[in-house]
Amino acid sequence: MKHYVGIDIGGTNMVCGLTDETGRTLRMTKVATEAERGSVDVIERLGKAVNGLIAEAGVSPEAVGIGIPGFVDHVNGVSVLAVNLGWKNVPITSELSKHLGGLPVYLNHDVRMYVYGEAVAGAGQGYKHVFGLTVGTGLAAAMVNEGRLYYGSGGRAGEFGHIPVPGLEYHCNCGMIGCLETAVSATGIARQAREAVQRGESTILAERFAGDNLQQLTAADVSRAYDEGDPAAIAVMERTGTLLGRGLAAAIPLFSPEAIVIGGGGSLAGERLFAPMCKEIERSTLSFYLDNLVIKPAERIEDAGIVGSALYAKQRLNGTDMV
Repeated sequence: MKHYVGIDIGGTNMVCGLTDETGRTLRMTKVATEAERGSVDVIERLGKAVNGLIAEAGVSPEAVGIGIPGFVDHVNGVSVLAVNLGWKNVPITSELSKHLGGLPVYLNHDVRMYVYGEAVAGAGQGYKHVFGLTVGTGLAAAMVNEGRLYYGSGGRAGEFGHIPVPGLEYHCNCGMIGCLETAVSATGIARQAREAVQRGESTILAERFAGDNLQQLTAADVSRAYDEGDPAAIAVMERTGTLLGRGLAAAIPLFSPEAIVIGGGGSLAGERLFAPMCKEIERSTLSFYLDNLVIKPAERIEDAGIVGSALYAKQRLNGTDMV
């Protein structure tokens, strides 16, 4: 049995996992990212964590895969721009390989790795055409066709959150106005709820987050208020789910997936979000696209990114990824 290492780098933590060639996670370890110490230090500590993981398992992995946020050059293994890490043009794969005795290391976008993990070893397993997205701080997606990722020109496909939506007037961090993720994200859900409070709507959230505490309101708080029958929270979830459905109604005819897999922290809202989403999809999509389409929540909440990165490394090593 061959083994691979998958790494998920975030702004707070870096999670490393050892998997077998089927995507079964055997061991995991987590270290603080501490990006303020600079990329050289981060990569050095990452190397120590991976070497420790390998030593504990007593195996010799074939390759290492990494998922990282921001803009990546997956062909050359360069983190082009990762704002939350403060990285620009960091040659992460070549540098990390030096700490791992020359092991092959491959890099890709973290959401692509998450979706790839779900597509080949999670909720999308068994489907040839899988469209996956994560609803988190932002909103991003990836498409996996017959086990291969779709990249688009320049490797920039998947920025689902930056689809412009008529009527949305929120400013996005990308510089545009009205991007889908400004409303459809954990951040967007909280923003909409805060606005409801500021408009003076009748809501229990106004009592719980009075004055300066309003900025502490999160998407999870909106879900809890929803479950208590709060009308403002229900309206926020209805609107968010409808907007997500509208975005997917545009994506479905373009990609014609067999399965849509939805993950990320925001997706934990479950039917609060999914019910209005599905209603909008059914209303706005030609029926023959829906005949054989399934929409599923992600299954590998804890390790999809790890598994995706590891199996992506396997794919790159075997020369079967369309880079």
